[in-house]
Amino acid sequence: MTGPRLTPLATALPDAVPFVGPETQERAQGRAFRARLGANESRFGPSPRAVAAMAAAATEAWMYGDPEMHDLRAAIAAHHGVTPAHVMVGEGIDGLLGTLVRLIAGPGDAVVTSFGAYPTFNFHVAGFGADLHRVPYRDDREDPEALLAKAREVGAKLVYLANPDNPMGSWHAAATVEAMLPALPEGALLVLDEAYIDLAPEGTAPRIAPDDPRVIRLRTFSKGYGLAGLRVGYALAAPDLIRAFDRVRNHFGMGRMAQAGALAALADQDHLRHVRAQVSAARDRITAIAAANGLAALPSATNFVAVDCGRDGRFARAVLQGCLARGLFIRMPGLAPLDRCIRISAGTPADLDVLEEVLPQALAAAGG
Repeated sequence: MTGPRLTPLATALPDAVPFVGPETQERAQGRAFRARLGANESRFGPSPRAVAAMAAAATEAWMYGDPEMHDLRAAIAAHHGVTPAHVMVGEGIDGLLGTLVRLIAGPGDAVVTSFGAYPTFNFHVAGFGADLHRVPYRDDREDPEALLAKAREVGAKLVYLANPDNPMGSWHAAATVEAMLPALPEGALLVLDEAYIDLAPEGTAPRIAPDDPRVIRLRTFSKGYGLAGLRVGYALAAPDLIRAFDRVRNHFGMGRMAQAGALAALADQDHLRHVRAQVSAARDRITAIAAANGLAALPSATNFVAVDCGRDGRFARAVLQGCLARGLFIRMPGLAPLDRCIRISAGTPADLDVLEEVLPQALAAAGG
């Protein structure tokens, strides 16, 4: 009796996922974390209006969600001053990236990204058999010039740029991103991941014509809006590309509660402004805690701070393990030289009290 016959591509892929979740680590340790500051979730929660909308929609959970996501797409379009034909909603940016790669990049097609950039994108590229080409960061930031040069060299179909960036929290001004478009090779699509744009300073979001076929912008309700558990993201692009999503997307991927929650969250911009203020205060405190321990916090336009541990990746990993062992969930970049840092999500005052207690202990245990 034979088992399932995987494709040659799937057989060749490793048994791996981009991230090991905190729940997995808690099960391995046999206890819960005291503070969860590693997944860049919003510890400040969703809008109460979103919670109420989801509760009301729970009674309708016996029905599938609207496969056209009509109301949510219309609200997003109005928020951005575009038409619903420019908007596609999906299961978080991760889900949208998977659909996009499936549409654009097949076996042997060239795709360009950065060493250390968001690994889920790479996961999808590998899963559909495309060829991934990576360039180094420069000064702890994505390097637009290097991305463009590599894209021209290999004839890339997709060029991935996160602005602001994960895992470093760095960012480029809008003009820098705008200048990338005319420099793209013919037929290339800029995948502009703006997951953290709601938390970035003024002047970060580029001004791009909604019908420009050279770019697709990806946004999320997981960060500033505090709805990571719902998995709601959306794409902004020219209508021809948006229509193409209908050919391969999961048409019932967005449940009724998710659509209702995101719709109510978008309508509550006062709550988003409140979250921005809390994130800013948390970043300042993380910076102060780092400085009190002789470490340097990098400037951040996100809801996390990358903290330079001052040595190499081995030392930073020892600090990370010391924090995990003491009940503090944080993460770190995976590749040198970024891996000299640990990455700490913005948290509540109680969360940061745990950080203030645990960090010096972890540094001492690591030999710092």
